[in-house]
Amino acid sequence: PLITFLSSISYRAAVTMKLYFDGLCEPMNPGGVATYGFVAYSGRKKLQEGYGLVGAGLLGDNVSNNVAEYAGVIKGMESILASGNSGKLEVLGDSQLVIRQLLGLYAVRAPRLMPLHLKVQELAKGFKSVSYEWIPRELNEAADALSRKALEEFLSKNLEGYLEYYKRPGL
Repeated sequence: PLITFLSSISYRAAVTMKLYFDGLCEPMNPGGVATYGFVAYSGRKKLQEGYGLVGAGLLGDNVSNNVAEYAGVIKGMESILASGNSGKLEVLGDSQLVIRQLLGLYAVRAPRLMPLHLKVQELAKGFKSVSYEWIPRELNEAADALSRKALEEFLSKNLEGYLEYYKRPGL
């Protein structure tokens, strides 16, 4: 019994949490409706999931797909930390730009992304370690579905304004 107990402790300590994130900005980028989604796992157990609205051009917000992607990372990391988990974290997403910026392979030049990039770096300090990995879209279906759910919820409450704003000439 003691050996079983000890091995389960070391197994749990060795498990790396995985955070899948996604974001979208539709029907135009930038300036559309930006939403995010994330799902976090520890092994096969789902720890957290979430989704929400980042902003919308029709509301006067300066949003883009990349802003939405960063929001998915930030909200996911905040949620994991708030639940008391701070071990090893692997962040996975299908945004090459965001992943490569977080890896330090690409510079962050867009003024609207700079504070978001810094926020991720600050949140990363709360974990034992953090790694970032690009994955193909088809491996990110759960986070994608949550970002789409957020868009659907926004549209269900704002469809008339959405249609009026985004069907204007010149957009």
